[in-house]
Amino acid sequence: MGMIRESEPGGLAQALLEGAVDLASSIAEQAFLRKSLRRVVLRKIQEHFIAQMESTVNPRWPARVHQDQADMVRAMFASADRALERRQVSRKVLHRLLKTLLANIVLKRDEEAKIAAQRFAERHNGQSAPLFLVISPTNTCNLCCSGCYASSGPASERLEWDELDRVITEAAHLWGVRFITISGGEPLTYRSHGKGLLDIVANHERCFFQVYTNGCLIDRETAERLAELGNLIPAISVEGLEERTDKRRGAGVFQRILAAMDNLRRAGVPFGISVTATRENAEEILSDEFIDFFFTQQQAIFGWIFQYMPIGRGYTLDLLVTPQQRLWMWRRTWQIIRERQIMLADFWNCGTVSAGCIAAGSGYFYIDWNGRVMPCVFVPYSPVNIRTIWARGGTLDSLYDLPYFQAIRQWQWDYALGTDREGKCGNWLLPCSLRDHYTWGREAIERYHPEPEDDAAATALRDETYRQGLLSYDEALREIFDPVWEREYLAAADGNTVLSGR
Repeated sequence: MGMIRESEPGGLAQALLEGAVDLASSIAEQAFLRKSLRRVVLRKIQEHFIAQMESTVNPRWPARVHQDQADMVRAMFASADRALERRQVSRKVLHRLLKTLLANIVLKRDEEAKIAAQRFAERHNGQSAPLFLVISPTNTCNLCCSGCYASSGPASERLEWDELDRVITEAAHLWGVRFITISGGEPLTYRSHGKGLLDIVANHERCFFQVYTNGCLIDRETAERLAELGNLIPAISVEGLEERTDKRRGAGVFQRILAAMDNLRRAGVPFGISVTATRENAEEILSDEFIDFFFTQQQAIFGWIFQYMPIGRGYTLDLLVTPQQRLWMWRRTWQIIRERQIMLADFWNCGTVSAGCIAAGSGYFYIDWNGRVMPCVFVPYSPVNIRTIWARGGTLDSLYDLPYFQAIRQWQWDYALGTDREGKCGNWLLPCSLRDHYTWGREAIERYHPEPEDDAAATALRDETYRQGLLSYDEALREIFDPVWEREYLAAADGNTVLSGR
């Protein structure tokens, strides 16, 4: 032990981290100790958010925002606790997850990530590095769902193995990224040089991956390999219950999804669900029947809700949730989070948790199967291709300061802190720079001329009906949500309702 130096990889700090992970894993498997640990952690979470609320770092943030953030963290922890209670998480998955969380979030002992973040800040005037990446390595899919933004075609388009590996390697080395989200197409169809998605996951064991999948390719063998890897959690796409899911995804798909969930439970791999909310299914996906089925019977541990974005194949404004539905969804989602302690995040209606939009590098970038880098999965306009950057001798870091991305981040900052609105904090219930603020988003596209990802994205820019429809939609949203923001967030600035006892 005396020969180990803390600065060395695998030194004392690493040994202590490994020991802490082993201890936490053992505690997590013991019901009595885990419940005691849970009380301690929840108290620490509350203390953290109270301290954050009282700090002067973000004095313009409404106090209710911190309430939302704390409640989401409580729900996340409670969801994980239920998974452990049901013993649906294998020891290896638990160990890997704890190691990632302890190293990056709790103990801050990932020296490589810390150094990468510091050097990034030095290169970019003190700005923070992106926290994660979303990558779609292939547009190939075994299904053909209406309105899919990926616009999967008959000819496979993909990032080759060395390209995908390089993106992840550079993100980890240059930015300290340890969380990667994989989308598609269907990620499990990815093949390049005889290798698949799970091979890339195995190649980057220090990263943790979330994969959006239709679930149809998760057989027992795949589930067992996921358990062995330990650093990937699937988010399985559903449209509602059986009738609605099969209507969009194809006959029999719902039963194949349930078979996949059964395979994952047997293997000890935790999973979540991903839902696209439309005008047609908004009430169903937040019904007690739906929540009970997936979170109690099927034992999903988290859920993502993506409100329909009119992009991709066969886009239409007719599927947008109405402003009235969106308000109901906002109240209902937070009711489920707070009362049932289920981690269920709507990327629009839970905009307060992320302090608004996190696209264009303030939180993440999106890279598609052709190497196009975009602000967001739902903003399909790209100012640069990563292949072009590499051909010019650059790296992933070269894309951060491109004018289009800079403009979006500046808008986020101005809108979030109100620097463009006489100090009045922008409405984080309307966070999207394109769908909720189409005037600004469209002006940015016309000023910086990012390339449309596909024909549908290009057509949308020429479609006057589309333009006028989104402008009218945004106006209707403001009429409904601005009074809510004023009344339930800005008017509660005294903090009297924040972190009330639960």
